Amino acid sequence: MTNGQIQLPNADGVLRAYTPRAEPLPLTTGSPFTSRTVYSAAHVVADPYADTTPDSPAAVDWDATLAFRRHLWSHGLGVAEAMDTAQRGMGLDWAGAAELIRRSSAEAKAVGGLIACGVGTDQLSVTEVGYPYSLDEVRAAYEEQLALVEESGSRAILMASRALAAIAKGPEDYLEVYGHLLRQAAEPVVLHWLGPMFDPALEGYWGSTDLDAATSTFLEVIAAHPDKVDGIKVSLLDAQREIDLRRKLPDGVRCYTGDDFNYPELIAGDDQGFSHALLGIFDPLGPLAAEAVRVLDTGNTPGFRELLDPTVELSRHLFQTPTRFYKTGVVFLAWLAGHQEHFTMVGGLQSSRSLPHFAHAYELADGLGLFPDPALAAARMKNLLSLYGVNQ
Repeated sequence: MTNGQIQLPNADGVLRAYTPRAEPLPLTTGSPFTSRTVYSAAHVVADPYADTTPDSPAAVDWDATLAFRRHLWSHGLGVAEAMDTAQRGMGLDWAGAAELIRRSSAEAKAVGGLIACGVGTDQLSVTEVGYPYSLDEVRAAYEEQLALVEESGSRAILMASRALAAIAKGPEDYLEVYGHLLRQAAEPVVLHWLGPMFDPALEGYWGSTDLDAATSTFLEVIAAHPDKVDGIKVSLLDAQREIDLRRKLPDGVRCYTGDDFNYPELIAGDDQGFSHALLGIFDPLGPLAAEAVRVLDTGNTPGFRELLDPTVELSRHLFQTPTRFYKTGVVFLAWLAGHQEHFTMVGGLQSSRSLPHFAHAYELADGLGLFPDPALAAARMKNLLSLYGVNQ
């Protein structure tokens, strides 16, 4: 590093000088939100000293993981727990997710934080012949996880199931499974539609690869049980489809955007409605996102957009194809920001992005003022570069 500059590699391998920001964006905690319900899907912090392999059960640093959730709650954000941002199905198995749900739910009660937890079927593992399960077994797996979340006192998010996607013969199987779960849910749940760009195993969810047909089935599930659906979380990266869908929801059913490409406009809304939020990108954006929503609470939509629109470039970078590896960038930024002492991930997923990808993520995040201590972030970025043989 010369005169405070860092040599960062471009995608073509050419180094260029970057001058880190001197001061962070001045962001503080504030009052609870009034106009939107906002959840951040949160990552887990791996235990870097555990003797594990990429296919071992996850070794989690529970203290650091819970500390990060307290950070999000302190800014007024809710926590969406044990979702794909927490590497659910990509390093974190059901046993680890169950422990995460128990611990985070207890922590939420202790601090008064808003929390909702993912319910899936990931105790049904894929075998050499795929998913050799029946609909009854899929439903039972969902029921086991739903019971745990309800016992913990958290709201349930019914996540998309790889097993159901593999064995369902058509829309009627989705209607049967989800109808059963909604009838027995003690409290309204959030239905999560995760697109195949986040998980290729979910191609054709709701019984069709035709999104219009799939949307019809999704809406049919909701229409049959509107009193049991708090909201829907849509992660299809298609802003117009989300807008069209939210306009068709029954009264009282929220739309939580999961669109990490178009979230400012979807949260801001239009004269016919708006989306709430349940976003992985709000993990690294937490304090800035919270500040923007508080501005929106005052009715200042242009001010909200002025704060949040510049973050989209970073989000699109982190969520670039293959989108499912966005978790690597999220954890990388948490390390640079000082929320954890290492850049290690469960399942060894820290290797899933390139050095140029990390370099640009650092540059974009630093430019936004996301790092509470820019000097610490710069020093850690320099250390990472040195591991790759980039001398400063």
